Amino acid sequence: MPCVFEQRALTRTYNHNITITGLNLDANGVDMTMNEVYGLRGHVSFFYVKDLKIERFRATGFDKAQFCLHICTFEDMLIDDAILKGKKDGIHLGKGKRFRISNVVFQTGDDAIALVPGDWVSANPEFGILEDGLIENCTDIPHEYLQGAFAKIVPSAWLDWKPGIMVRHGDAVVSNGRIYRVLAKLDDKQYTSITRPTFENGKMMLDSINWLMFQKDTSHTAYVRNVTFRNINLHSNRIPFQLTSYSGASAHSYYPGAAIPNQGEITLDNIKVLNDHKRFLVWIGTPCDILNITNTTLKNNSIRFRHAKDYTQYPPTHISLTNCIFTNTGNLPLVTNESPGKEIFLKTTGSMQIAKDFSANVDQGPGKIVVESDLTGLKK
Repeated sequence: MPCVFEQRALTRTYNHNITITGLNLDANGVDMTMNEVYGLRGHVSFFYVKDLKIERFRATGFDKAQFCLHICTFEDMLIDDAILKGKKDGIHLGKGKRFRISNVVFQTGDDAIALVPGDWVSANPEFGILEDGLIENCTDIPHEYLQGAFAKIVPSAWLDWKPGIMVRHGDAVVSNGRIYRVLAKLDDKQYTSITRPTFENGKMMLDSINWLMFQKDTSHTAYVRNVTFRNINLHSNRIPFQLTSYSGASAHSYYPGAAIPNQGEITLDNIKVLNDHKRFLVWIGTPCDILNITNTTLKNNSIRFRHAKDYTQYPPTHISLTNCIFTNTGNLPLVTNESPGKEIFLKTTGSMQIAKDFSANVDQGPGKIVVESDLTGLKK
């Protein structure tokens, strides 16, 4: 049974000043995908909370459907000294502000940390902005059931409702001062909405569309900003940092024509890749304006830009690599761009190359990469 402060979660009013110290949890493979609040699915969950502290937390045995820690709509949150081992997400965050996650060992099958204010309709109970965070002194070790990323970051954007709008599972609309989302089969089928959703809570079937009243709000974007990852040890062979937008049968993060959910001010400081697998350090398929990478040791690791089909074009991205160490031999494709029309501005300074035959290059693909670099192969 999930641990949720249910009455406040149901009424969407804030709990204050909550501390959990020394909790040891063995889920023993038990899964409860959903409880009283649609989209809230952690073994330990908080929804509408201010000043939350979780210390010396140990959790094992969580399975493939239910997150370990799930926190959404929060202010001032601290997680310190935790060991999380199981098949699903370790720490899953929706919208919130001012948070720190410190001294955590992750051995999870799915994402170690999910920063997902624009997530699937079944994976968070509200949209919003997730901002001003520090994630430090964490270690990611391999799990036999491995998928996801060490850190997954997901934005979203949606439109105002209008007669005849086409919607699919998970799509959102703003109507009558509220956000409504579609609950349908995971088959990517489109539905035509003729009747405006205006009901105040719960679910309602209109024009064969099952609508969920998601939250009282008129915002149109959800994204992550101003988050720093510091002193991260990566032993697992999955993608470390994945900024992704969903565009498949399960979810469409971006409704074409909506405002751009521009993420940014993401800083990676003292990241150590401690495995020999060839993996992208950062995999980007969302709008992102600024990415800072500093004091980081790289092996066969690079940055890849993908294109989610719902976007026509992405805004520019500025990447700074400062005081990084490159340990691999031969050629490294440092940045690969697969997004049509995408502009990337790359600057490297204070770089250290270990191998004599090391060189770097970029692949601008169908876009444009402007380079200012001190690396062999890129410097002029």
